[in-house]
Amino acid sequence: MDSYLVGLVGTGIGPSLSPALHEREADLLGLRYLYRRLDLGDLALAAEAVGDVIAAARLAGYDGVNVTHPCKQLVLAHLDQLDSTAAALGAVNTVVFRDGEAMGYNTDTTGFARAVRTGLPGARLAHVVLLGAGGAGAACAHALLGLGAGRVDVFDLEPARAAALAGQLGERVVVGRELEDALASADGLVHATPTGMHEHPGLPLPADLLDPRIWVADVVYRPLDTALVHAARARGCRVLDGGRMAVYQAADAFRLFTGRTPDADRMLGHFATLEDIPEQLLETPCPTP
Repeated sequence: MDSYLVGLVGTGIGPSLSPALHEREADLLGLRYLYRRLDLGDLALAAEAVGDVIAAARLAGYDGVNVTHPCKQLVLAHLDQLDSTAAALGAVNTVVFRDGEAMGYNTDTTGFARAVRTGLPGARLAHVVLLGAGGAGAACAHALLGLGAGRVDVFDLEPARAAALAGQLGERVVVGRELEDALASADGLVHATPTGMHEHPGLPLPADLLDPRIWVADVVYRPLDTALVHAARARGCRVLDGGRMAVYQAADAFRLFTGRTPDADRMLGHFATLEDIPEQLLETPCPTP
């Protein structure tokens, strides 16, 4: 039986459903598969120590790791190679250790694109507002362009980061100036910041800016019914929660780790059952690799 050891590197990742999603699908495919959380907070490490964790995981025999907030961009300096998408974005969420090298990929991009195609079929994309220019935001922007978005206005608390993303992705991505004005002419809103997670509760924008004519997509999936998702539905918006992106990016990462193609629809069904499980029952020990 083929066996794999993989992990998730980030801060505050106790609620993550990735371990259970990966391990359940591996069981159904007849694989031995161990997925461990490597929480920098639990290890008393700063985000800048992600390189040390990557090096330790490689030495410990991990086949690869997923990378999440706040390390998706910080990890770049510690990898040997990047695939074309990760290089274009300057963000990595999947690292594969193979043939003595650490290769970086970005499955957030493919995961979000598939989520929009299946969860918001026919959504207009002439003008989209994107909140967040970090790793998740960069992935969403790239996916939106691939889906045919005409213009993406990017807003970030760090204007320089929004400007850097716009510079990377070309003239269809611009730095947003006034959020209210941008939303007045937008077809949709994508939220790609940590706001709404259990560790960062609240809304990323005033609820009265959510006009019923726009669609709203959130990348946060824990909780699934974020304050933004709840407010957008209450306002009558068409809504895409973060569940599909979480599953589809996991399925793509699983394929990179194992070379096996998982059943993404089956993983969606499993996600639906996991979402109702209390977080403390999902948490597993976080050993130092």
